[in-house]
Amino acid sequence: MSLELDPDAILWSAPAAERDGRPLLVVMHGRGSNEEDLFGLAPDLPAEYVIASLRAPIAEGPGWSWWETEISGNPDAERVDSAAAAVTTWLDSLSFTPSRIGALGFSQGGAMATHLLRRDVERIAFAVNLAGFVISGEQVGDAALAVSRPPVFWGRGTHDPLFTPDIVERTESWLPGHTTPEVHEYPGLGHSISRDELDDVVGFVSAR
Repeated sequence: MSLELDPDAILWSAPAAERDGRPLLVVMHGRGSNEEDLFGLAPDLPAEYVIASLRAPIAEGPGWSWWETEISGNPDAERVDSAAAAVTTWLDSLSFTPSRIGALGFSQGGAMATHLLRRDVERIAFAVNLAGFVISGEQVGDAALAVSRPPVFWGRGTHDPLFTPDIVERTESWLPGHTTPEVHEYPGLGHSISRDELDDVVGFVSAR
C-alpha cells in the first residue's frame, strides 16, 4: 500500500527562508493523534533545530495513524515500511538542505523514528523513540547500522501498559547490536512523556 504525507499539514518551527543549512528534526505523533500533539515540545528543543511536525497518512478516529493494525505493538513490517517510505519520499522533496536530520516520535511515532533510521541509514543521523519500540524482522539498513552504531534515545515509563515482555525484549535486544543506545525508564510513568523525560531528550538532541 502506497502512502503519502500531506505537505500542507506539516507544522514548521521556522519559515521557509530560515531552514537551509540548519539541522532538521522530523517529529511524528502517536496513533490517532495529529501534527499539533508533539509540536508543543518545539519551544523546549534546541533553537538551532528546524522542527517539522508531520501528520500521519492514515485517518483514524479523530486523528491520524502511521499504520492500521489491531495489534499496536507488533504490526506487520510491510505496513510500517510503507509509512517510512512516505516520510523518505517527503524528505526527497525538500527545497532546502539540512545540515543533518534526526527523527523523534511518540508511541507509533517513536517506533517510526527508529524504523526510519533502519530504512534510511545514510540520511537519518539519530533517533528519539519515546514510548515506542522496534519493529520485528530484518530491515535493509540493519547491517550498516551494526557498523555505524548511530545514537538512539529510548525512553519509556515503568507503568506503560503498551510494553509487554515481548516488546521490551525485542527492543532491548535489537538496540545494542545496531545503535549506540541511551535508555531511560521513568518510575511511575504511564503512556506519556514526563518533564524529566523531556529534559533528558533536550540534552540528547543538544549533544547531537
